[in-house]
Amino acid sequence: MTRDEVFAKLKEVLIQEFELGEDQVTPEAGLTADLDLDSIDAVDLIVKMKPYARGKIEPEQFKHVKTVQDVVEVLYPLVQEP
Repeated sequence: MTRDEVFAKLKEVLIQEFELGEDQVTPEAGLTADLDLDSIDAVDLIVKMKPYARGKIEPEQFKHVKTVQDVVEVLYPLVQEP
């Protein structure tokens, strides 16, 4: 998967599962400030993205993410072919 494909899948999950508008989900969007996601939502998001990851997703990896692009950067290495 490319970073753009990771973003597209993440955007799809955010729109479908968290009922966000397509225009709200941009790479620069803050998870808390712009998308109003809380820590429970963040865990749900990790769970929803788990099927696309080749490796194990550790919650610790998401400790410092603030934007949608931050999530893409954490997920990108995990969705690569072994």
